[in-house]
Parts: sequence; structure tokens; C-alpha cells
Amino acid sequence: MAHIHKEFLIDNSPENVWDALREVGAVHRRLVPGFVTDTRMEADTRIVTFANGVVVHELIVDIDEDARRVAYAVVGGSLAPKRHHASMQVFDATEGRSRFVWTTDVTPDELAGSISEMVEQGAHVMQDTLKAPSVTPAPTDR
Repeated sequence: MAHIHKEFLIDNSPENVWDALREVGAVHRRLVPGFVTDTRMEADTRIVTFANGVVVHELIVDIDEDARRVAYAVVGGSLAPKRHHASMQVFDATEGRSRFVWTTDVTPDELAGSISEMVEQGAHVMQDTLKAPSVTPAPTDR
């Protein structure tokens, strides 16, 4: 099983970053716009369309308010791992910044390169999107 670990700082408070991350049905607007072009929820499964054409069905395993952590697993779509589990978590950092940790475990190992590349791209978009002072506000029709 391949393990992908990405950790980076975001120039915004953990509360603001968590507010965007926890909105699992709006990642295309709040977290990684342009990198993800559409997101829709079907019960507890998020269907994500990436700019490169990849579509994945992600089972939302957990949204932990106290730990500021979202866990999910790819369960279908055009990317077909045998096993996939990932989590994203927001931690306090210094001076109103956030430490973002994104981990993914996947088989087969051959998918690690392409998934790692997507994680890297997504991390850059997140850092730009979530910079203070403003984060795209949550929709009023929650």
C-alpha cells in the first residue's frame, strides 16, 4: 500500500480553513476552485469532477468537528483504486496560520504517482484559495 503525506501552511486561521474544509459538498467553490470543477452529494457519497476529467465517488467516512478532520474513501468513478482512504486535518500554527495535513493510503502502488501529483496540485490551489483575509463564504442555503 502506498502512503502519500502532504503537510503545508495556510495563511489563514484554523477556524476559517476548517469552515471551508468541513463543507464537503462545496470543495469546488470553497477549497480548490478550478482544480475541482464540480462536486455533488448523493447521500454520504461525494461525486467530485476534477479539471483533468477524472471523476471520483468518495464515501465521506467522518467529519470530526473537534479534531477539524474530514476522512473519505474513493469507492467508484474513473479512478479505480483497489483500496483508498484519505483524511484532511487542520491544526493551529503560529500567528493566525493553519497547518494542513493531507494523508492518503492507496493500492495498487502504481496509482501513487498520479494521486501524489493531484495532491500536490490541490495543495497549491488550497493555499492560494484560503489566504487571509477572505475565504469564499459559505452559501446561505446550507
